[in-house]
Amino acid sequence: MTRAAPAAPPPALSPSLRTVLGLAATAVLLAGVFFARDIFGPLALAIVLVVICEPVRRPLERRRWPRWTRTTAVIVVAYLVLIGMAALLWLAGTQFARLVADFADELRDQVQGVLSWLQSAGLDQEASDAAASVLDPQTLVGLASSLGGTVLSVATALFFVFAYVIFMAVDAARYRGAERVFGPERRPVIDRIGHLNAGIRRYYVVNASFGAIVAIIDGLALWALGVPAPVVWAILAFVTNFIPNIGFVLGLVPPAVLAFVVGGWPMLLAVIAIYSVVNVVLQVLVQPKFVSDAVDLSLTLSFFSVVFWTFVIGPLGAILSIPLTLFVRALVLEGDPGALWLRWVTGDRSATPANARAEAAAAARSGSSAS
Repeated sequence: MTRAAPAAPPPALSPSLRTVLGLAATAVLLAGVFFARDIFGPLALAIVLVVICEPVRRPLERRRWPRWTRTTAVIVVAYLVLIGMAALLWLAGTQFARLVADFADELRDQVQGVLSWLQSAGLDQEASDAAASVLDPQTLVGLASSLGGTVLSVATALFFVFAYVIFMAVDAARYRGAERVFGPERRPVIDRIGHLNAGIRRYYVVNASFGAIVAIIDGLALWALGVPAPVVWAILAFVTNFIPNIGFVLGLVPPAVLAFVVGGWPMLLAVIAIYSVVNVVLQVLVQPKFVSDAVDLSLTLSFFSVVFWTFVIGPLGAILSIPLTLFVRALVLEGDPGALWLRWVTGDRSATPANARAEAAAAARSGSSAS
């Protein structure tokens, strides 16, 4: 007489309770990151910089340079990228403040004209005063100064970034030997890290390429219209292109204000139209396709990540939003076989069931044989 197999014990926690506990743990973790953003932000920036600059090490390895020289090369390139971006932002902010101060009288005249038109259109006094306070030269100078203060606060954190870059570049040289030390035991983890690093590098290569194209077109258009300092605003367009979705607006405001000062409404509308056409064609219609191919993130998640990470860690979150989202997906979802559906929802095209991959391969073979 055979005894029946014992029934499987019920799960200790129901799926809904596990979901609630997971969301609660995530909320606590994000709250910790929020309160420690002054530490976490520079740390994340340093990690991204080392990941981007790590390929500098490869040609030096092929030439059998000493390891310390390869690490030094990575550190130097990371420092150059960091200092260059900070200098470009500082240049744009200070030039905007200087030009607004130089054209203060012209801006005041344009503001008075706008207020007269608003009052003739029946706008009440309170609304006119609000519009005047927004368009006042002192307000714009204060805005530029606050931007400079933000850049200064970011620059203050560069001390920590510089230190992090040194430590991480040294550790990265040691981590490259992980596959040799652990062999196939840790290969899945190493492959996920390699895939994540490659995605981050591809994302910034795509952004830099499209940013250069946008900057050249915007700069030539501003120069043809006669907007002051077109090269500065072209540089700003290049830098703000690294901020997904909302970077276009940040790069548009300074040249639009100066166009309004020197050319009135016609030049202002011309600048807005040119920036909008370039943004829609390149950054909305063309670039997302290349970004999606590079990082496999859905457009909705890409936009949401900018708002979310900016809220969590501040201004750096806008620049690091895509790498941070890729990191969270690699950490939480890519190591879990049961999360295939969630990976597919986020835009990961490789997250398909085995039977679907087999059917796609069979269809491809039949199509090639038929041709």
